[in-house]
Amino acid sequence: QVQLVESGGGLVQAGGSLNLACAASGRTFSRYAMAWFRQAPGKEREFVAAIGWSSGSTYYADSVKDRFTISRDSAKNTMYLQVSSLKAEDTAVYYCAAGYRHPSSVVGGYDYWGQGTQVTVSS
Repeated sequence: QVQLVESGGGLVQAGGSLNLACAASGRTFSRYAMAWFRQAPGKEREFVAAIGWSSGSTYYADSVKDRFTISRDSAKNTMYLQVSSLKAEDTAVYYCAAGYRHPSSVVGGYDYWGQGTQVTVSS
C-alpha cells in the first residue's frame, strides 16, 4: 500500500557528507510522520531523525544534532537526510519509515519501511 525506496548511500571519508533520499508512493502522506533509522551489524535499529509530513516539525537523536538535517518535498513525495561531518560510528544501513501517528523515536511507531541504503564512513 505504501512503498518507500531509499537512495544516496555510499562510501565516504570521515568528515564528508552525503544526501540520502526516500521516495514514497502508493498513498497520500499528508498525515504521515516519517523518520530515518539506522542499523549497524550486531546492533539494534536506532532512531536518527523524524519529520511531521504536514507540519514539517523536525526531531533528532542527540548523536546527530547539528550534523544531520531532515527535510521533505511534498510535491515530489520525497524525504531527505543530509548527513555531514560523518564519523566512523555513523556507518550503518539507513532506513526510511512512515506511520499514521505523531513522530516517534521508536521502531514500533512506524508502519512502513524501506529496504535501506548503506552508508560506510572510513576512519
